[in-house]
Amino acid sequence: MLKKAAALFLVCASIALWVGCTTTSSRYLYAAIPESSEIIAYREDPNSGVLTPLTVSPILAGEEVQSLVIHPTKPYLYAANPGATPLGNISFFKISSSGVITEQGSRINAGSVPSILAMDAAGAYLYVGNSGSEDISVFSIDSGTGMLSLVQQVSGTTAPIGLIPSNMQLSPSGNFLYVTGEGSNTGYIEGFPVSNGVLGTPVQGSPFQTGNNPFGLAINSSGTFLYTANKRDSTISEFAINADGSLKPLPNSPIGESYSAPVSLLVDKTGKYLYVANQGSTNLSAYNIESDGGLDLLASSPFATATNPSFIAGDVSGRFLFVANQGGSTSVESFALDPTTGTLTEVQTYAIAGGTATSIAITPTQ
Repeated sequence: MLKKAAALFLVCASIALWVGCTTTSSRYLYAAIPESSEIIAYREDPNSGVLTPLTVSPILAGEEVQSLVIHPTKPYLYAANPGATPLGNISFFKISSSGVITEQGSRINAGSVPSILAMDAAGAYLYVGNSGSEDISVFSIDSGTGMLSLVQQVSGTTAPIGLIPSNMQLSPSGNFLYVTGEGSNTGYIEGFPVSNGVLGTPVQGSPFQTGNNPFGLAINSSGTFLYTANKRDSTISEFAINADGSLKPLPNSPIGESYSAPVSLLVDKTGKYLYVANQGSTNLSAYNIESDGGLDLLASSPFATATNPSFIAGDVSGRFLFVANQGGSTSVESFALDPTTGTLTEVQTYAIAGGTATSIAITPTQ
C-alpha cells in the first residue's frame, strides 16, 4: 500500500518564460486528489490568478492518482496512479483548447507503486519514480501522439536507486537527474547522468547527505544551485551543482528555519527567490537567492496560508503561485507574486471536496 508520507509531499516544476504583459489567453490548472482518484480542473485567469472550476471537474482518474506533469509544448498530461492493481500504472490525457482532459489509450505499467513524475524541458522523456520497487522507469514521448514507449536501462527495464524516492527533478539541461530519499535519521540526494533517457552511474560523491526527510526539491533555472526542504528537522540544504553533476554543500548548509516542517520548494521564474511551504507553521517563507546560492530571508516573509500548506506550483508567467493545503479545510490557494520584491499577496482560496491535492500542474498559455 502506498506510504502516505511519500504521497503528500511532492514537488512539480513548470517550464515557462516570464510574461509581463496583459494577455487574454487561457491557462488551465489541474490537481491530483488521491483519496477520490480524481483530477480537479480550473481555468486560470492569466491577468488576476483567479481560478474558475471547469464544469466537467472533477474528472475520474487512475487509482490514488498522485503526481501530474504537463508537456511543455504539447497538450498532453500524464498521471502516476500508485494505487492501481496490481502495482500501479501511468495514464495519459489530451488537453482540449477549453481545458477538458480526455484519457487516451491503455494505462502503462512502470515499476511498483509509481508515485513521482518528472519531464525534461524538451518534452522528450518522462521519468517515473517508483516507491515500491525503489527504481526509476523512463519513457520516450512520441511528439506527434504523446504516446509513451519504455526506454531500456543499463540493468534492465528500470534503473535501481536503492531508496524510496521522496522527490525527483531534472537539471534544466536535462543531463542530470536528482532523486531525494530518507535514510536512518538523515536524508540523501542521488545524482545520475542521463543520456537519451538512460541513467548512468551515479555522479561522483553520490549520494549526498541532506537534512532529515528531504521532501522538497528545487533547482534554479541556470542549473547552478540545488535546494532540499527537510521536513523532520525543519532545515533547508543548499548545494552548488558542479559541471559533472556532483553537488557541493554551501557554507553553513543546511540552514535552520524559524518555521516548522518545510515540505515543498519553488524557485520563481526570475531565479531571485526561493519559496518554502512550511506545513507545521501554516505559512510560506521566502528567501532572496544570493549570487553564491546562499539564502537570505525576505523582510516581508512569511506569508500566511490556509491550513498545512504541502505543495507549491508556479504558472507559466511567473506572476502567480498556487498552493495545495491539507488539514481541516483542504484547498488550493492562489497568490500574486511581485517579481521586484518577492512579496506574495493572496488572491483567493478554493475549497476541495474529496481529499488533499498532492500535485498541481499548469498548462502553458493556450
